[in-house]
Amino acid sequence: MTDLLNRLQRLFDEGHGVELPDLRSDRQFAPERLRSAAVLIGVTNRPTPGVLLIHRPENMRAHPGQVAFPGGKLDPGEDSIEAALREAQEELAINPLDVSVIGASDRFITGSGYDVTPVLGMIPPDLPLAPNPREVSEWFEAPLSFLLDPANHVQKQGLFQGYQRHYLEINWQGHRIWGVTAAIIANLSRRLAWENL
Repeated sequence: MTDLLNRLQRLFDEGHGVELPDLRSDRQFAPERLRSAAVLIGVTNRPTPGVLLIHRPENMRAHPGQVAFPGGKLDPGEDSIEAALREAQEELAINPLDVSVIGASDRFITGSGYDVTPVLGMIPPDLPLAPNPREVSEWFEAPLSFLLDPANHVQKQGLFQGYQRHYLEINWQGHRIWGVTAAIIANLSRRLAWENL
């Protein structure tokens, strides 16, 4: 194992070994019936690690133009890790064999009815990514330390399904990361001692 992978695994295990109250969730806005989904939080193995994120195409029916992690619904018989790796391959052509899986983090219930499991994994830097244009308009890599720093998590509020609700927004070099993706990052930031990376 590489030094970064060892450190990430240690921080992940330590951070997930304790109970944390008040993790972010949109459960109160969600329908009764939930669909299982998974996303890959792909950390690049660099001296200054980054995280791969994508923009959804503007013509998508769900979440057009939004920043997201590669991911989607579980296929029958899949677990969350298998689904996250498959989706990353379908969306960015990341070979599952190139991903060193660290673990599944806290599930996030979305207001649109998804039960999303974030899967943290490490990937080699500078992979030759090939975005699937039906699902990805562009991709970018943001510094892990920037994303996990609570100082960069800006509290916002807006109207959703008739309810006033609070959400987070993270801005990095013109990329607006908000909603579910920002909430998953915020939950992970409470699990990982990012300043030790």
